[in-house]
Amino acid sequence: MTLFHKVFPHPVLSVVLLIVWVLLVNTLTLNAVVFGAILGLLVPLMTRAYWPDAPRLRNPLMIAEYLLVVLWDIVIANVEVAMIILFKSDAARRPGWVTIPLDLRTPEAITVLAGTITMTPGTVSSDLSADGHAILVHCLHAPDPDAVRDQIKSRYERRLMEIFE
Repeated sequence: MTLFHKVFPHPVLSVVLLIVWVLLVNTLTLNAVVFGAILGLLVPLMTRAYWPDAPRLRNPLMIAEYLLVVLWDIVIANVEVAMIILFKSDAARRPGWVTIPLDLRTPEAITVLAGTITMTPGTVSSDLSADGHAILVHCLHAPDPDAVRDQIKSRYERRLMEIFE
């Protein structure tokens, strides 16, 4: 293990923690950046024992594309949920449970997928099968569960497979 990896066991996590801290304090000052850097250094060091195998990113450049797709989908889903709440009667809403069979196998990729589904308004991931091969999703309005399943697999799971597997 190199000195760099001893000091920064998870460099991507360190950078993410720094960025998240600066965004949380909502100011770009030297103090905010220094404290964010300290968090980015200490948190991975203190949690190193809980990360025996660091997740491997097969295609890290795809992360930017994935983030843009997710952010776009969150914006669109916010509008769709608002339209459903404002203009659909309770009787016209078709909430439902959708089982998404997973081709993903790494725990990190499955966690990102579940988090993405939950962050997107109108959907929430609620359960993972015991064997990790399916995720149960509740949808606010799902008149066509197959379309929901296909959209999640094509927009999110496919990209996550390119990133992680």
